[in-house]
Amino acid sequence: MPRRNSGPKLRFLERRGTWYIVWTERGRSRERSTGTADRQEAEAVFGEFLRLRHRRAGPCDPAEILITDLLADYAQERGPEIAAPGRIRHAIEPLSRFWEGLPPVEITRESCRAYVKARGRSTGTARRELGVLRAAVNHAHREGRITRTVAVHLPDSPGARSRWLTRPEAARLLKSALGERRVRLYLPLFILLGLYTGQRKSALLGLRWAQVELAAGRVDFNAPGARRTNKRRSRIPIPAKLLGHLRRARPRGSDLGFVINDDGARIKDVKKGFAAACRRAGLAGVTPHTLRHTCATWLMQRGVGIWEAAGFLGMTPETLQRVYGHHSPDFMRAAAEALS
Repeated sequence: MPRRNSGPKLRFLERRGTWYIVWTERGRSRERSTGTADRQEAEAVFGEFLRLRHRRAGPCDPAEILITDLLADYAQERGPEIAAPGRIRHAIEPLSRFWEGLPPVEITRESCRAYVKARGRSTGTARRELGVLRAAVNHAHREGRITRTVAVHLPDSPGARSRWLTRPEAARLLKSALGERRVRLYLPLFILLGLYTGQRKSALLGLRWAQVELAAGRVDFNAPGARRTNKRRSRIPIPAKLLGHLRRARPRGSDLGFVINDDGARIKDVKKGFAAACRRAGLAGVTPHTLRHTCATWLMQRGVGIWEAAGFLGMTPETLQRVYGHHSPDFMRAAAEALS
C-alpha cells in the first residue's frame, strides 16, 4: 500500500545544518533548502513556499514563482537526459543560494552582474552557471509553468586558452607523473592518451577497453548507447607512439573495464594528481584540457590539413582554424608571398 502523502513539511537535516522543505510529488520524494538553520526564518520561507504552491493552476507570471522552483524542476526533469547531469547539480547549488526566495522577475542585467561578482570564480564558471539558469527559465516557459520567459544576461565569453606544451615540457610532465608512486599506474597513460588523441578529459576517463581495437589499431571514444552531444568524440586510428603503451597497459584491465583505472577501479577525476605532477615539473597554467590544446597545436605545426585534424580531434573545422590555425606553417603564407 503506498505511503500516504501528508504534504510539504519542514525537516532539519543534520548533515547539512539547514532546514529543508520536504514533500512527495508524483511518487517522488523532493526537498528544497530554506537556506537557514534558524527555525523562525525557515518557517517564513516555508510559508511563502506554501503560498506559491497553492497559486492558481496553469501558467503563472514570473513574479508568482520562485527561481529555486524552476531550478529544481529543471534538474529533476532534464537532468537525467543530459550527458553530464553533475554539472547541473554543481551549478544549481550556488544559483539557489544567491536567488533564494526571489522570483524570476528579479533576474536582471544588474543582478546577473552581481552574481558573477559574488560568485568569486572565473568568468567562464559564472557564465556556465548562468547558462543553467537560462536553460531552467526557458524550460519552465516551454512546459507552460510561466507565461513568459525572462532574459538571463551572461558575461562575455572568455577568450580561448592558448597554453600548450612543448615536447620538452610534455616529457617533464610524463617523468613527473611516473615518479609519483600513487598515480604512476594510470596518470602517465592518461597524459599520453590526451597528447596523442586530443580528446577531452571526460572521454579519456570514460574510455573502456571494449572501445579499443588493438589488433586493428583503432579507438572509438563514443561509448555504445551513449547520447550524442555537441561535445564531439572521434573514432580514430591509434598513433604508433601510443599503441605500444596501450598494449602494455591492456593486461592490467578487464574486457569491460576502464582504460584509465587504479587496480581495476575507475578513476573519477585526475585533477589533483595532475596538478601535483605539474607542480613537480615546474609547469604553470597547465590543466588536463591543455593536453587537447597541445595535440591540436602539434597537428597544426606538422602541417596536417584542417579537415583531417578536425575529424581526428572531434572538433569543427571552424573552431580549429580560429583557435589553432596560426600554428600552421602555411598560415597566411600566400598573403605574405603575394606582397613579396
